[in-house]
Amino acid sequence: MSPRKARRFHHGAAGFTLLEMLVVLVIAGVLLGLASLTLSRNPRTDLNEEAQRLALLFESAGDEAQVRARPVAWQPVEGGFRFDIRTSDGWRPLRDDLLAPRRWEGGVTSVAINYPGSGAIVQRVVFGTESIDVPVEVTLYAAAGRATIVGTGNGRYEVR
Repeated sequence: MSPRKARRFHHGAAGFTLLEMLVVLVIAGVLLGLASLTLSRNPRTDLNEEAQRLALLFESAGDEAQVRARPVAWQPVEGGFRFDIRTSDGWRPLRDDLLAPRRWEGGVTSVAINYPGSGAIVQRVVFGTESIDVPVEVTLYAAAGRATIVGTGNGRYEVR
């Protein structure tokens, strides 16, 4: 093959045209758009995940109360929740990385705290210094429904 024919052959196979590149980009964009529509999160799943996170934090708060030998309390506040520790002059916010104040996730709009059998309206859940505690139910409400965290009094919490 002569050098002139080789050069001409090489020049003809230089790559994609602009039109071919645009077609590929449009197809990729359409596929990504369809994938993002099918992967949108279910609000009910978000609420259940928030309840699971809170149940784990309740267990950690119970452990923290036992380690510090001081009661720890959880209470919902506007737009979120916080943990407090009992001091000689009352309840004070707990300054801790794990139990720091947090904003609600999962679309939570309100909370109800119920100590079964007591009938009292309470504003906080108190974790005592003993490993056995009082059973409690905390219900998280959202537009997607509700999720209830149940503590049986043995330091473990589950979502129902």
